[in-house]
Amino acid sequence: MGILDWFKNRPAQFDPDGVSEKMLRAAVDKAITLTNPRLAVLPSCHRRLTPTVETTIEFIRTLVKDLPDVHPLSSSTWSADPALRAFFVAPTDIPMMLGRSDNLRTLFDKFPMIDEAYLILGMAFNEQRIFGMALQGDMVQRDVVQTSVSFSDHRAHLCGRTESRLRRVVGVQVFEYLLAQALDEIGENRVERQELEGNRALIRARLRLLQQQGPGLGSMFGSPPAARSEQARLEAELLENERQLQAIGGGETALEAEFECLQAVLENPGRYLSVEKRRLRLTTMNVVTEKTSGEVAAEVDFAIVELTGTQKVRRAFVLGRVARSELPSPAKINFDDAARYL
Repeated sequence: MGILDWFKNRPAQFDPDGVSEKMLRAAVDKAITLTNPRLAVLPSCHRRLTPTVETTIEFIRTLVKDLPDVHPLSSSTWSADPALRAFFVAPTDIPMMLGRSDNLRTLFDKFPMIDEAYLILGMAFNEQRIFGMALQGDMVQRDVVQTSVSFSDHRAHLCGRTESRLRRVVGVQVFEYLLAQALDEIGENRVERQELEGNRALIRARLRLLQQQGPGLGSMFGSPPAARSEQARLEAELLENERQLQAIGGGETALEAEFECLQAVLENPGRYLSVEKRRLRLTTMNVVTEKTSGEVAAEVDFAIVELTGTQKVRRAFVLGRVARSELPSPAKINFDDAARYL
């Protein structure tokens, strides 16, 4: 199977309800193909990689099962839904956000028979300390230290026809994210090797010139031979450079190092990704308050995903269900207005 084939029919590649031999074998093949197909020439490659892939799959199964419950996304229910009021400033923000999702529009266009779709609504999440007023019994206190939260940068890229398909795709995306982390770490090692090899070539050239009584035209015009201390210093640098290259390895040794890097990532998926469920009691101004407070507030559920790999990402998200009628019509070009700028 080619590398691009692994990005087709993703829901079929992961089953959160059970791990079959077929799924495990396919996951191992995918890890090798997307990382480096040459890893397959290593002795017992598939057998050695299987336990670590199984560890990652169990991690993903737990993560997918613990995802938040699906929340309906509708501008018509915004005023009565505390979560939607917390996430969106105004009801018109919901269809505006949905209209920006090309994946959602493509899904509805591809399957005209479905009336609703499921998606991951990702949001930037910010918490800050503020001074405000709080109601204590019948008394209003001023300059009370409070926590205010805000949600912004709403995005809906990941979509599915059913909740089950969406959760399956999330599992596949997590697996591919971990493979990308392994690739990045392998790439860093390759860059280090290239730098060492380039540095070794420069040192050898410099040493050869110095051993010929001076760099460049020096020997022709009678420059004195290079000092033994300079030659000794360069020889020492060359030896150290070769020691580092030997430690990194070459040929099959380099492949083995890449394999071990892939193993290390898949053995420890929690190092690179975590999901935390959050429940906050929020006022209408998105200020966190306690149940004992007399202020009007409601509990809002969502989750925080934190990616701690190469790129650090921290986002709030919920699983959403959206009706086809909520998706606005695609924007049309006003050719009369456009002509004014020609």
